[in-house]
Amino acid sequence: MKAIVQVENIVSSLVGTLWTPIFVGIFIAIVAYALWPRNKSLFDAAARMPLRED
Repeated sequence: MKAIVQVENIVSSLVGTLWTPIFVGIFIAIVAYALWPRNKSLFDAAARMPLRED
């Protein structure tokens, strides 16, 4: 039982130290893409799409 607890602690610390910075970096990249000035017209057009009558 003690070996299982130690393996869980190792895995938990590994996940915390490796995956957290990776996911934070992915989140920052998505936010930067969404707020990039060049993409403003694209997102504005997508926001108006449900209101268009074709």
